[in-house]
Amino acid sequence: MKHLLQLLAIFLLIISCKDDAKTTETTAKNVHKIVAEEVLHVSEYSYIKFTKDNKENWVAVPSTPIQTGKTYYYGTAIEMKNFESKDLNRTFETVYFAQRISVNEEGAIEGSKVNPHGEGMHNAPAANNAHATPKKNTSSPKKEIKVTKAANGIDIATLLKNKASYANKTVIIKAEVVKYSPSIMNSNWFHIQDGSNFDGEFDLTVTTKEVVKVGDVITLKATVTLDKDFGAGYFYKVILENATLTK
Repeated sequence: MKHLLQLLAIFLLIISCKDDAKTTETTAKNVHKIVAEEVLHVSEYSYIKFTKDNKENWVAVPSTPIQTGKTYYYGTAIEMKNFESKDLNRTFETVYFAQRISVNEEGAIEGSKVNPHGEGMHNAPAANNAHATPKKNTSSPKKEIKVTKAANGIDIATLLKNKASYANKTVIIKAEVVKYSPSIMNSNWFHIQDGSNFDGEFDLTVTTKEVVKVGDVITLKATVTLDKDFGAGYFYKVILENATLTK
């Protein structure tokens, strides 16, 4: 029994040493510990390089003074593959967009949410007031638009009013593109409006492989998804996914 306890103590010591040697680890409450090896700053974000499992990794957080060689902690994050940073003119194999970073574990899990998707908010599929949480003033402003409903289609107000009956179904909507964000999580994202509204809601978010531009009046066919959770607090009550353009 004595030898068994000694072996157990040695084993725990070895495990402890291994953990201390890592430059990144997960601590309590889903908080990740890293050592900053390199820092790249853009307009509103800081990219921090760290090593995990002998592999280069990057985490992006709202602009923060970061010292290389220092230990930091970040919490909830969204993993984005093949992320293209236009500000840095660089494509990252993987970037974790985190809510915030701190010199201690407690600080990493406190504070308000931030946009996890892109630099300076302009590359992100911004959450709009009607359909995402947290409710941030990042939606496209309501435009004076009047688009005639497509044949065999519905308008935005009809979808929003009867969203439960359209869940997981394909709909056809004709509308104007009011915001476009390409190459986010392997899709292009845009917002559409058609001039209709339901209970003050007038804007829908769409994901697609198609390429559009702001001002285009398009007819699309897409799947209605309800309660879509992308993590980090970005929860869409209604989103149109895998949209294709029709003539």
